[in-house]
Amino acid sequence: MKHEVVVTRKGQTTIPAKLRVKYRIEEGTRLEVIDTEEGILFKPKKTTIDLAGSGAKYTNPEEMKKLLDKLREEDV
Repeated sequence: MKHEVVVTRKGQTTIPAKLRVKYRIEEGTRLEVIDTEEGILFKPKKTTIDLAGSGAKYTNPEEMKKLLDKLREEDV
């Protein structure tokens, strides 16, 4: 599926509504901008809500708390 968008003078563009819904991109969503060989990739960043309970088998509670505290600071 291809979409065409226009870039404004300030370098801004609009993500098509179907893609915002599909990827749950809402006002305030933070996106990573990744430079790839094929072009620019916009990827929603993980939030504390996305990570809740996801690391139980990979780390201990203390390390998870440190990671969540760091993400909470970024979410502000």
